[in-house]
Amino acid sequence: MALDGDGTCIAQARHLSADFLTRAQVEHGLPVSQRAMDVTQLVVSELVTNARKYAPGPVLMELRIVGDLVEVVVWDSDPVLPVARAADAGRVGQHGLEIVMALAHSFEAQREPVGKRITARIPLRSEPERALTDRVV
Repeated sequence: MALDGDGTCIAQARHLSADFLTRAQVEHGLPVSQRAMDVTQLVVSELVTNARKYAPGPVLMELRIVGDLVEVVVWDSDPVLPVARAADAGRVGQHGLEIVMALAHSFEAQREPVGKRITARIPLRSEPERALTDRVV
């Protein structure tokens, strides 16, 4: 999905991610926990916010299901890779990357020929749900 750089693209990205996971659940019977829905929307919001804030031009977002994970991929035009900052109780704001890294199953950032691509993977089921359904009886 191409998201233009205006102020509505962050909310649009959250809505698109919720719709995507709802369709995965309803149309394809995939187990999507409420936590996965909430975390995915938060991760999308943080990544699109950072792309909009630090890179000129459009933002591209891709959502896909890979196994029991949802992958959130966000591309922007700035080639500088994000770096998590050291903890600082006095810092106001700029915690988005730390939030994404704490909530995602995995996270990677890679340079592209133009810009960069950030990928966060989020389990579709919460850990207690996974433990119950993955247990062999």
